[in-house]
Amino acid sequence: MSLQKIQKSSGEPDEFEAQVAQELLNLEMTSTELKASLRNLYITAAKEVDTGAGQKAILLYVPYKLLVSFQKIHTRLVRELEKKFSGKHVLIIAQRTILGKSYNRNQKTKGPRPRSRTLTKVQDAILDDICYPTEIVGKRTRVKIDGKRVLKVFLDSKDQANVEAKTETFAAVYGKLTNKQASFVFAQ
Repeated sequence: MSLQKIQKSSGEPDEFEAQVAQELLNLEMTSTELKASLRNLYITAAKEVDTGAGQKAILLYVPYKLLVSFQKIHTRLVRELEKKFSGKHVLIIAQRTILGKSYNRNQKTKGPRPRSRTLTKVQDAILDDICYPTEIVGKRTRVKIDGKRVLKVFLDSKDQANVEAKTETFAAVYGKLTNKQASFVFAQ
């Protein structure tokens, strides 16, 4: 029954993904405010990421076409899932595709590579998904003397009370997904 809440393109869901899918199904059955919204929604994968200092985060991968539907109920859904998985932050990220530079040269494809499928655009979109519903008001790339790059992300200060505890989780998850170092601060 819970397998209808997770649809993987290849393979069977593992134990953790089945547990997350079961919790989504339980929320659909018990919560009156989320029941209609969750009826047609499903995830494609779920991962548990270590964010350091003994803290863990749960990443829910959703199909890109369903991302807007998930964002409509984002705050309520995340709040309920964080209650179920106590002590873990929950982040919802769209499943996106990166196409290589050689995409244009392939004989099977017609036309150039879409800009939304480039590495840079996908990484920017992941950053937006991680920070949602907080708005990103600015970004700066700082290059240190030794050549390391650090992305400094400025978040909207009106959400500081809600999101301040999650900024370390945002940085750790972004680092795991993109292999880029980022720091999150609130704009004045």
